[in-house]
Parts: sequence; C-alpha cells; structure tokens
Amino acid sequence: MTLSIKDALAARGVSPSAEELTKIEAKWAEIVALKGDLGNIAIDDADISLRNIPGGDHVG
Repeated sequence: MTLSIKDALAARGVSPSAEELTKIEAKWAEIVALKGDLGNIAIDDADISLRNIPGGDHVG
C-alpha cells in the first residue's frame, strides 16, 4: 500500500490547503520524473568526486 502525500503530511501534523497540496503533488511528480531510471544505472558510471580546498577559490 502506498501512502499519499496528503496522508504522509497528516501523519506529521501538516494540513496543506487544496491549492498547496496540488502544488506539492506536482513538484513530487517532477522529482520522480527527474529520478527516472537511476535504479538501473551501472554504479561504475555514476561516481563523482568533489574536493573542497579552503582558500582555493581564487585564480592565481
């Protein structure tokens, strides 16, 4: 059984208006569409590296 967005929010004590609920559902549909088919991607093709160098944001 899947929880609806309305049920999930109600469980947390949040009661959005009908207009807000429509917007939330539309945004959730966008997120799900962006996620797409990531479950089937080869993990070796999905690696990313990010490095933070303090003070390294200048060009010199």
